[in-house]
Amino acid sequence: MAMLEFLIPVVREVGKFLLQRLGNVQSIQLKGHANLVTEMDRRSEEHLIRAIRARYPNHAILSEEAGALAGGSGQPEWILDPIDGTTNYVHGLPYFCVAVALRHGLQVQAGLIYHPYIDELYWAERGRGAFLNGRPLRVSATPRLEDALLATGFPSDLSRAPDTNVEHFLALMPKTRALRRLGSACLDLCNVAAGRLDGFWQPTMLIWDVAPGAIIIEEAGGEVTDFAGKAGAYEGNIAASNGKIHAALVNLLQRG
Repeated sequence: MAMLEFLIPVVREVGKFLLQRLGNVQSIQLKGHANLVTEMDRRSEEHLIRAIRARYPNHAILSEEAGALAGGSGQPEWILDPIDGTTNYVHGLPYFCVAVALRHGLQVQAGLIYHPYIDELYWAERGRGAFLNGRPLRVSATPRLEDALLATGFPSDLSRAPDTNVEHFLALMPKTRALRRLGSACLDLCNVAAGRLDGFWQPTMLIWDVAPGAIIIEEAGGEVTDFAGKAGAYEGNIAASNGKIHAALVNLLQRG
């Protein structure tokens, strides 16, 4: 956990000041029809970037609001989502998180996600397992898609989205126990890793929505692929599961 440990007090501090303004955000801007950004997104991002730059000044950073910040040649890259679930946060719905991933080349090496409202800290490093508040994580043992609880998400602007996810939702609804739309992809992925959800899917995702949680699922024994079943996908059309239901999930997503 050496690469992540310095960020634990940082994300906890960010989470603390986010809670102080939960549901009481003063400045809201629109990046799209329902794609919100607030001053708290920017403050959270600035805090994370400052901490990373102080520790690793030559590392690259890719953040949802600030974009790409160059680092030294061949250096690792930090991927940041300062608030995943901003719409929930603005409305006072306490399902949101601070999410960070670290990748070297094309492979994600570590992920750290903090859910401040219930003080849950998830982290994983490749080859070292996944943990929640220091306890090892393991995906569920649900063997069949029809017994599975899945989560998903939808594009912020359905009128312009190439894939609205509505057809996938309708195709999967009768084939599963239940579906949920909770509003934070990073937390949904963590809940797959923790065995609370059996799977998750969403089309046209961005890397900061996927990478932090994907490695946590993989290190918890689950599987993350694109809709064609190709592993190593951290953006685009994403399917994640406990592994046991993955073939059936991907099969339905391909047909949907």
